[in-house]
Amino acid sequence: MILDAHHHVWSLARGDYGWLTPEMSAFYRDFDLADYAAAAPFVDASILVQAAPTDAETDFLLSLAGGSDRVAGVVGWVDLASPAAPKRLARLAARPRFLGVRPMLQDLEDPDWIARDDLTPALRALTEMDLSFDALVRAVHLPGLARMAARNPRLRIIIDHGAKPDIASGRLEGWAAALAPLAAMPQVFCKVSGLPSEAGPVWRPEDYSPWIQRLVALFGPQRLMWGSDWPVLTPVTDPASWRGVVHAQIAPLGAAALAAVFGETARRVYRLNKGATGWVRD
Repeated sequence: MILDAHHHVWSLARGDYGWLTPEMSAFYRDFDLADYAAAAPFVDASILVQAAPTDAETDFLLSLAGGSDRVAGVVGWVDLASPAAPKRLARLAARPRFLGVRPMLQDLEDPDWIARDDLTPALRALTEMDLSFDALVRAVHLPGLARMAARNPRLRIIIDHGAKPDIASGRLEGWAAALAPLAAMPQVFCKVSGLPSEAGPVWRPEDYSPWIQRLVALFGPQRLMWGSDWPVLTPVTDPASWRGVVHAQIAPLGAAALAAVFGETARRVYRLNKGATGWVRD
């Protein structure tokens, strides 16, 4: 089974994608699940991830997932700083395809925002409800994320896009050093996704080898999961080509490693199970 651990859809008319501007011509249009199916026909199941910091976005994605046998679950958005966050999370946790939350940390002015004390009730609620936390971060956010992770050792944390390393500049060591404290925590996982967007406009598969190999060294294949990051990767490449790059790096580690990176890690971490009535969160 190939499980894409990270992709998006959006409808511009919804009007809450503040980061998505007309200058982003390659993907400044609507993308829906039919478009995704055409772009990634080899994927058996996928995880739909929020692209706007609103409750409406989460509800929109859950409505789409409810009508699709292919979407295994949704990572949504909740205002974790709101006193009402635990109640909102409880309502969402009652939905069988709601998997967890992703605050858009990379867009916040304070790189240490996630370590704030006032987020404790929401983070505690996530842990108690056995939901996950996706971290959309760059290297500058990793120290704050590490402090949060240390205070919440039972919260499953998934670092999106390998923490967006600056592949174009070749600055590997500083990024890897910032990731290392988090990689040492067993409840932290990482997505091998989004790297094409960080490498510049020219598609050279060989550019990704050092970065993927360092993620393997830090986390091991049992804590890595492949994601397409469709349609954000479309200016550079396509899901099949990106899958091929990651497959080539993981294949020498054997069949068990491939199974982990391309499905089993995501299924386990997000607590996914496909029963007679479709995908549900265990």
